[in-house]
Amino acid sequence: MKRPPSLARGCVSAALFGYAAWLVFPMIWVAYSSFKNDAAIFRTPFALPEAGAWHTENYVHAWREAHFGDYVWNSVLVTIVSVGLILILGAMAAYALARFHHRAGRAVFWLFLSGLMLPAQLAVVPLFFELRALGLLNSRTGLILVYTANGLPFAIFILAGFFRALPKSLYESAVIDGCNEFSAFVRVLLPLAKPGLVTVAIFQFIGIWKEYFFAFMLNSGAAGEGVRTLPLGLANLSIAAQYRSDFGMLFAGLMLVTVPIIVIYLALQRHIVKGVTAGALKG
Repeated sequence: MKRPPSLARGCVSAALFGYAAWLVFPMIWVAYSSFKNDAAIFRTPFALPEAGAWHTENYVHAWREAHFGDYVWNSVLVTIVSVGLILILGAMAAYALARFHHRAGRAVFWLFLSGLMLPAQLAVVPLFFELRALGLLNSRTGLILVYTANGLPFAIFILAGFFRALPKSLYESAVIDGCNEFSAFVRVLLPLAKPGLVTVAIFQFIGIWKEYFFAFMLNSGAAGEGVRTLPLGLANLSIAAQYRSDFGMLFAGLMLVTVPIIVIYLALQRHIVKGVTAGALKG
């Protein structure tokens, strides 16, 4: 005997609600714990801060004393420039590989795709020596170049599918109207690939904003202290404090890392669905 559809939907809804609560509660707990001092965190770890005992100075201490202001600036600069370069270079490369059919183009496309198959950590040793030889070690420029190169394979893979799905008649109409190859790309075809561009931007922003491995390996030591990004600064704060950790300030720093990702995702999440499905639709 089949169960009533309403019962099945209720079970699925309950399971999804429980899973969502399991994922969301730790973030909520960190959020309100960032307004508590150490004594309140250890005494009543799951309780909300008491009325009149909201320690907003945790954010002030994290911003000034722990130098999170510098970390935020470094992360914003590195992330925005890296994502911008990935979108510009990835869109141009994807358009060329999708527009022109040649054996060499197919080989280059598969060469880029191989970057998705190999862990980027395998390249950290040659990257370290190469950046040191170029004088880009412990610098924002070196980190931007590494993030850009690491993000291009994904961007080309996504955007090439969008450009292939666009009707060839659009390009022909642009040429008839007097556009050359570059003008047709910029004025006609690139705006139609907006869902793909937004999808790539969201994923690359999240990945670069919270990236730790390359930031640690390429900006280590005292020479890289001035160019540390937020994840590295947060890790250094917790390691340096040892058993004297100010957990309220640590949670405040964690919120400074997490909130921008949540805001960007919530603001642009509808574009992710469009970006995933638009490439499969025919024009």
